[in-house]
Amino acid sequence: MSTLSSSALRPVTDDESAAFHRDGAVLIKLNTLDGQACCYQRSFDLITGDRKWMVLVDGPEPDVDASITKQCSFDPDLWVIEVEDKQGRHLLDEPDLA
Repeated sequence: MSTLSSSALRPVTDDESAAFHRDGAVLIKLNTLDGQACCYQRSFDLITGDRKWMVLVDGPEPDVDASITKQCSFDPDLWVIEVEDKQGRHLLDEPDLA
């Protein structure tokens, strides 16, 4: 599976990939550009054992940002990736991202 850097849409180096998997949790913030947002985190489904993207918080963007800031206080190595899409598409259910 090839991984792309979201900032430059270039392949991620092996060093970057290793750091990504070694350091901190990953949150995905979906900004719908209408004042609303949703933040997803990776969680384990205790029934199936699968890793799934679950909603951590959703609502007004300032509330979502406050929750992300609080998460940063627990995990200083936290990665936050913001996706902007007016239609609310995040692609987290795609096979390579699920």
